[in-house]
Amino acid sequence: MDLQAFLRPEVLPAREMEVILSERFCDQDGNPVPFKLKGISEDENSRIRRSCQRQNHNGTDAPVFDRENYLRAFTAACVVSPDLKNQSLQQSWGVMGAEALIGVMLTAGEFAKLFAAAREVCGFISGSEAETVKNTLKKDCGRETVN
Repeated sequence: MDLQAFLRPEVLPAREMEVILSERFCDQDGNPVPFKLKGISEDENSRIRRSCQRQNHNGTDAPVFDRENYLRAFTAACVVSPDLKNQSLQQSWGVMGAEALIGVMLTAGEFAKLFAAAREVCGFISGSEAETVKNTLKKDCGRETVN
């Protein structure tokens, strides 16, 4: 085995991708503006997972994992553009924090697309699996949502 391929200078940077979530986000010429995403490291993912654990209030020592908070935090961490941490952007939507911003800024279907893209850019799923996730998450109470 060639160890050289695993040395830091030889490893390619984390994958990046763009995804158009909706026709709602357009530039001045009316063209849809993509969200830009970049894969995060496992260290960052682990930090996010730990931050989403809460103390169990039923008397046991086992922590409770807040899945919804994790999905938002993981997805927000992958977004490079728009800058979800930008204070002006957050203020324009009346929220504080990147996770809160994507919660109010995106429709459920748009979030599903963004989450699927975040999983794909991090290498959790392939492009075809991402499509399946998008389609599954778009279902709302047994009916398709309209994009």
